[in-house]
Amino acid sequence: MVTFDQIRHNEEIRALIEAGDQALGVIGFTDHGYGHAGMAAKGTGDILAALGYDGRTCELGRIAGFIHDIGNAVNRCNHALSGALLAYPILLRAGMDVHEATAIMTAIGNHDEGTAAAVTPLSAALILADKSDVRRSRVRSTRSRDDFDIHDRVNFAAESSRLLVDPEEKIVTLSIRIDTGICAVMDYFEIFLQRMTLCRSAAAFLGLTFELVINETRML
Repeated sequence: MVTFDQIRHNEEIRALIEAGDQALGVIGFTDHGYGHAGMAAKGTGDILAALGYDGRTCELGRIAGFIHDIGNAVNRCNHALSGALLAYPILLRAGMDVHEATAIMTAIGNHDEGTAAAVTPLSAALILADKSDVRRSRVRSTRSRDDFDIHDRVNFAAESSRLLVDPEEKIVTLSIRIDTGICAVMDYFEIFLQRMTLCRSAAAFLGLTFELVINETRML
């Protein structure tokens, strides 16, 4: 079986991640390189593991999380769809079973808030992991604070963020601590409300309630 470690070192995958991250850097987006890929991979696998899914499903979740943004190498517009179509033949060439490659393709194709839907456990876990990656280190080091847009400010203000799954209480909580001297809590909602709505539907697909806690205050 094709492993996460094999995909993580796959030359085609790495070239696409690097090209996509470079292109997004030029147009002013936050990090979408190996840092984000790694966080999405870990988060997707951890969510599925916490809910009791088998080891292979968790492994497929990590693979989907790691490669979910390769479509950015084509264009940010419709990157989930182009990424899904890129991923499928790469996974087959790597030796993956067609059913597993299809499951990953489906998850990648359904992760972006413009077109996303939680249609499988893999896609739901990927949505939650991807949309919860808010952190200061996502802001590009080449940008000065005078050049920050609202996405930069929100990520730079995030002192910590954790996604916690409580399978017994059937709750998944995104807990964020924001430095309100850098951005207001409402700034977070201005750019992430659609993402949080998507997280709520993804959590519901997994039989969970989604909670958003900012600075120890429950917002959703």
